[in-house]
Amino acid sequence: MLKNMQESSKEWNISFAGCGFLMAYYCGVYSCLFERAPFLLKGVKKICGASSGALMGAILACQMSPAKSCENLLEMSREARKGTLGAVHPSFDLLKIVRNFLNHDLPEDAHLLASGRLFVSLTRVSDGTNVLVSEFDSKEDLIQALICSCFYPLYCGVIPPRYHGIRYVDGALSDNMPFSGLRNTITISPFSGESDISPYGSPFYFHDIYYNNVSIHINFINAHRVVIAFFPPEPEVLAEMCQNGYKDAFLFLKENGE
Repeated sequence: MLKNMQESSKEWNISFAGCGFLMAYYCGVYSCLFERAPFLLKGVKKICGASSGALMGAILACQMSPAKSCENLLEMSREARKGTLGAVHPSFDLLKIVRNFLNHDLPEDAHLLASGRLFVSLTRVSDGTNVLVSEFDSKEDLIQALICSCFYPLYCGVIPPRYHGIRYVDGALSDNMPFSGLRNTITISPFSGESDISPYGSPFYFHDIYYNNVSIHINFINAHRVVIAFFPPEPEVLAEMCQNGYKDAFLFLKENGE
């Protein structure tokens, strides 16, 4: 598959599922692709994502350092674990932290690098319709789209943010993996399921469901992953998740390299 992609002029896409703090898995995937398949990252036509998947897409589109993205995630998780209630404490503002990191680390021409290439999944509050945005007027415009895509109602607050005057919430609530139905899209998810790059699932699972276009095996491990998505564990656990992402991406490259 990858050899054919490298040799042909056919376009391909990458789509990241929204997953909260499980984004640590994506840091490992990105590190592997960055080191071992740079042609794949350079040649990708559309980079798609919802919520934290959109953040990972922006990191990829802007060719940011894999190590820096992992460092930022660990810092966010440490902040989320402070205090008695952690991430649900009223004083904890996750999106403020995300915005600060994006403002500091995204290049000034991030909107130019992302426009036409990064597709951010949003859910319009007024009717629940999914909206994909891919053209950005400025760095701040890009950041605001990402913030809207990450706004999970109640967990992140009560009043949804606006993008171009319209209120949006987490894109995962309407389309958690844009363009996943296209054969030339590489799907990536930290939940075991049928995505191209995902954790190896136990053969003993109860059922397979699709949550807004993301395949998820119903088992106890994935149930635990859902908890981690909202309530980050110790940094050591996230670091292990990052390593697993690297290994799974390497396995994907190995299996599809011929």
